[in-house]
Amino acid sequence: MAAPGALLVMGVSGSGKSTVGALLASELGWKFYDGDDYHPEENRAKMGKGIPLNDQDRIPWLCNLHDILLRDIASGQHVVLACSALKKMYRDILIRGKDSAPLKYGEPGKEEKPAEVPLLVVHLSGSFDVISARLHQRKAHFMPPSLLQSQFDTLEPPAAPENFIQISVDRSLSEIVAIIRETLNAKQESSHPSGPDQGRA
Repeated sequence: MAAPGALLVMGVSGSGKSTVGALLASELGWKFYDGDDYHPEENRAKMGKGIPLNDQDRIPWLCNLHDILLRDIASGQHVVLACSALKKMYRDILIRGKDSAPLKYGEPGKEEKPAEVPLLVVHLSGSFDVISARLHQRKAHFMPPSLLQSQFDTLEPPAAPENFIQISVDRSLSEIVAIIRETLNAKQESSHPSGPDQGRA
């Protein structure tokens, strides 16, 4: 597989996706996107009322994020995306776009073959109790702690053949970032054992 041009930092709300993703992007010199920033207002309002999002709410949002990743990678920019991406289907949409979605968006037949984002998935995993305690300490976030159980119910942890690593949220921030960077370096070296410099990792 090609060296990942993008990293997805995923997990339930409160797992530290945005914090890890922003620090990692800063250290690598990559561009950072927080998926939450791209939710349409109706999704934010729904979550703010304690109503879980369904697939119809999420799929257009995920298709938009796929387009952003694809655009940046096509221009030579490496990207870190923090996004819950709880289901395998959601991660597939981030990689392949609307053509992998069960609900079709856009013009049918517009693309001959879906353009794929070379993505390494980083799953930040932790127990309900640990993450619930973290959420209760957060202020001014539109995801209320009451929705956490619905996220755990929805979660489909990455598994083979997905390109992923899983890291416990019990580790320190510096440990988590170091593990991701080591994994990324190893994948880049195996993909291009004698190739040119692979970004600023």
